[in-house]
Parts: sequence; C-alpha cells; structure tokens
Amino acid sequence: MTKIEIYTSPFCGFCFQAKSLLDRKGVEYEEINVMMSPGKRKEMIERAGATSVPQVFVDGEHIGDCDGIHRLDAQGQLDAKLGIQ
Repeated sequence: MTKIEIYTSPFCGFCFQAKSLLDRKGVEYEEINVMMSPGKRKEMIERAGATSVPQVFVDGEHIGDCDGIHRLDAQGQLDAKLGIQ
C-alpha cells in the first residue's frame, strides 16, 4: 500500500486545496500538522527543503507542494505516483 504524507497547518487554503485533491483521488493519507507539533516543521524542512505548507510525500519521495501536485495531476502523472490504477 502506498504511504502518503502531507504536512499542513490549520487555516491554510493551499493545504485545503491539496487535501481536497487527494480526497477526490480517493486515497488515504497521513496529515501532519506542523502547528500542533513544532518538531514536525523542522522535519518537513529537512525532508522537503521547503518551509511552506503543504508538502506532500509518497513512499518517502517528496512530490511537491499544492501547485506541484496539481501540476502532476494536470500532466496525468499524479495517479501513478499515488498508486492509483
């Protein structure tokens, strides 16, 4: 099973958009709130090399932020990354 992680913060419109896309794809994901666990923000920065949320990982691979995953979807590449047949 594909492991999908998304680093988010509350009241973030981009986070909402990214989660909505993943929800429409019907995939399960682990949401990691960087505001509730400050150490998770540092972890996200180390993993993604980015300070903004959301940041999405699939099986440990950083696949991007909100724009990045929407771009992958528009290019027809997101489903394969998410393990959708």
